[in-house]
Amino acid sequence: MINKRWPVRTGILELVYYTGSNWLSFVTWRLRLVIKIIAMSYFLRLSIAFLVSAIADSQYQPDWTSVDSRPLPQWYDEAKFGIFMHWGVFSVPSYGGGDGSNAESEWFWWDWKGENATWDVEFMQKNYPPGFTYADFAPSFKAELFNPDQWAQLFLNAGARYIVLTSKHHEGWTNWPSKTAWNWNSVENGPHLDLVGALAKSIRSLPNSPIHFGLYFSQFEWFNPLYLGDKSAGFTTNTYSAQVSQPQMFELVNQYQPDVLWSDGDWEAPDTYWNSTGFLAWLYNESPVKDTVVVNDRWGSGCPCTHGGYYTCADHFNPHTLLKHKWENAMTVDKQSWGYRREATLSSYYSIEELLVELVTTVSCGGNLLLNVGPTSDGRIMPLFEERLLQMGAWLGINGEAIYGSHPWTYQNDTVNSNVWYTSNGTGAVYGIVLQWPSDNVVTIGAINPSTVTALSLVGYGPLNWSTNGSLLAVQLPYLPLDTPLQWAWTLKFEGVSH
Repeated sequence: MINKRWPVRTGILELVYYTGSNWLSFVTWRLRLVIKIIAMSYFLRLSIAFLVSAIADSQYQPDWTSVDSRPLPQWYDEAKFGIFMHWGVFSVPSYGGGDGSNAESEWFWWDWKGENATWDVEFMQKNYPPGFTYADFAPSFKAELFNPDQWAQLFLNAGARYIVLTSKHHEGWTNWPSKTAWNWNSVENGPHLDLVGALAKSIRSLPNSPIHFGLYFSQFEWFNPLYLGDKSAGFTTNTYSAQVSQPQMFELVNQYQPDVLWSDGDWEAPDTYWNSTGFLAWLYNESPVKDTVVVNDRWGSGCPCTHGGYYTCADHFNPHTLLKHKWENAMTVDKQSWGYRREATLSSYYSIEELLVELVTTVSCGGNLLLNVGPTSDGRIMPLFEERLLQMGAWLGINGEAIYGSHPWTYQNDTVNSNVWYTSNGTGAVYGIVLQWPSDNVVTIGAINPSTVTALSLVGYGPLNWSTNGSLLAVQLPYLPLDTPLQWAWTLKFEGVSH
């Protein structure tokens, strides 16, 4: 006799027990049914396997070969010009103190406590009481004059096509209410405002705005105990990346849907520690911005200029030559610092002429220019930064056809005139941007091969006269009035020229 509590749920013994003398016919029926189910299951599994395989083939896998193969969304290449903002608790001391690369105010905490830099130690001893900590700066980061609508309008007037705001720098402070930054974020401390959310809303509220919203994100945090623990273990553990940096990136993408995710602070650890390819596969396959988002190349030691989306390679990267891969020149109006610094003098800032040299040479060689300004702790973009941005916008308002949506031409720099750089618009027009007005009003050019149908004009002015001298082209520039809006750099438009 079979014990009913015996844990047999299928098979001949169970069938005999429950069916008595009619068990044989029942078994036959059940066997046929089981065979049918097995057959159906087999074909279902084949179908599912085929579907999964098809999906897998169309998605990006968590390896560099796969994620690097993703085409860059077209909007980014067409944008050409963006605005960067470094803003955080470091904006309170807003002090660089050092010379050259050591004057970066956004590195204040590290210079003070990590390097014991003389200038920062003396600055703190002179201006703050003993025992004052870096965290004590946070309540003074009030952003009480922050007007995101005003910022958005300024960026629009500056001609920007994308902006990148610091969501978190190496200090670990987050400009949004991150779940993993308790009391070290802009909602629970300092401004008591979601700065990321406020600016994202204002940018997207601009009527017919051409501006894409983006975010900078530092992977590491100088003094986070979890990160320091992983670092001391040679990054054989990933407590910090699993519990802090990865969750924060998911928060940013899901909550604010940035079109640019500008990674930084990655260089001490390999990309495997940051789970970079895993995150990027999710970003490209499943995220709410999978079709529009672009990323840079700072995803772990050895990644810059090798892996990721567009290349940044290094700060203020400008090779002055055409590259095969899309790249970006990230630089700052302040020659020495990304964050605002109070000790800067007028000579600390690039002139509009110098900035236009960067824009023109960058775009001519296939890159984008991402120009940084550092807001103040009370939420202002100080007047000199504002002036530079508005000057850039005024120039682009006239000469933008040579920049936005342009492509590198056969030549980047002219063959005989180092002050002329070229772009093309894909419809036959070639633009030669003159960076220095010649004293005799004649621009000599070697790269253009004119014909009887060649037409030449000065953008914003009109047709120009030209002549040839052997293989050289001499362009006669006009005498412009003193109040002309055509200034700083001038665009020659050639139509009907051979490439």
